[in-house]
Amino acid sequence: MNIGEIAKQAGVSRSTVSYALSGKRAVSEETRRKIQQVIDELGYRPNASARALANGRTSTIGLVFPPAGNHYTGMQLDFIGSVVEAAAAYDYDVLLSPSGVDSDRSFQRLLAERRVDGAILMEIRLQDDRVDHLGEENFPAVCIGRTASSDGDWWVGLDHTALAAACVNHLADLGHRRIAFVNRPEHLLRAGYESAHRGLDGFTKAAAERGLTVRTYSCGDDAPSGQECLERILHEDPATTALVTLNEAALGGLYRGLSVAGRHVPRDFSVTGVVAGRWAETVTPQLTAADVPAEQLGRLAVELLVERLDHPDASPRHHLLAPPISLRASTGPAPAPAANG
Repeated sequence: MNIGEIAKQAGVSRSTVSYALSGKRAVSEETRRKIQQVIDELGYRPNASARALANGRTSTIGLVFPPAGNHYTGMQLDFIGSVVEAAAAYDYDVLLSPSGVDSDRSFQRLLAERRVDGAILMEIRLQDDRVDHLGEENFPAVCIGRTASSDGDWWVGLDHTALAAACVNHLADLGHRRIAFVNRPEHLLRAGYESAHRGLDGFTKAAAERGLTVRTYSCGDDAPSGQECLERILHEDPATTALVTLNEAALGGLYRGLSVAGRHVPRDFSVTGVVAGRWAETVTPQLTAADVPAEQLGRLAVELLVERLDHPDASPRHHLLAPPISLRASTGPAPAPAANG
C-alpha cells in the first residue's frame, strides 16, 4: 500500500495525499476526510523513512547508554524501560546505542546519518566527549547525569553528593562511628563516572564533618564482588558497624558476606545506600535507602528532549532530584562495643 494507491482510491492527486499526510499545505476538510477514509479502509501506515523525508523528523530518539560492565544492571534496565515508556507517550520510538565514548562507531552513525531527532545520554562522565561533541554539532540532547561544567547543557540528575551525605548522617545519628563506603567498580572511577565521584565526595565530606572513621572501596557490579568486598571490609577493620553503597548490583553479595560472617542486619551491622526502590525491596531485610526514581528521571529526560525539539531556541533547563531516605529494616542503632577481657 502506497500514496499512489490511496490517491487513486480517493480520486485525488498524489501530491494532495502527501500534503494531507504531512500537513505542509492546507487541504480542504472534505478532501482530507475522503483521504482519511481510504487510509482507514486500507490500513495504510506511512513508511518511517518516507515520513522523515516529508516532515524532517524521524519520530525516533536515541538512547546513548553504555553498559558499565559485561551486561546491563537491573537499575540500568529500569532506566531504559522508563525512557521507552515515556517516549511512547509522545509517539517517539527509541533507538539504543551502547556508546561509551565519542569515537564509538555506533555514536558516529547516530550523528552522521541523523537516524534520530535527538538523543538522551546516560552514564555521564565529569569530562564527557560525547556531550562536548553534541554541543559542538548543536545536536538536540539531554543528559541523565551532569558533567563537571554543565551550565550550558540540558540534563536531569540525582544529587549523589547530597544523597550519600544523607546516608552518612542517618548512620551517624544512629550512633555508628566506623563506616565503609562501597562504590562502583574502579574502572568507572578512573573513567570519571559522575555518580561515583559525586557520591564519594558526599560520603567523605559528611563523614569528616561527623568525625567518623571510614574506609572506601570500589566494587564490581555483581554479587560475588559484593561478597568479596564485604570480606575485605571486615578483615581490614572488624570494628566496622555499617556501610553505605552506590552499587545496587553488588547488594545481594554484601548481604551474603554479612550472613557468612555471622553479622545480623541490623542488630550487628547496618546497611544503607542509593538504590532503586524495587531493588532495595528484594533483599532481606529490606534496604533503608535513598530510592533512585528511575521512572521519574526517564520521564523528565524525555520531556526535556521533546521540549528542546519543539523549541530549538529555548534556554537550557535541568532538574536535580534529591529523594528522601526511605526507612526500611536494614539500619538500626550501633551495637555496643564488645567488653574487654
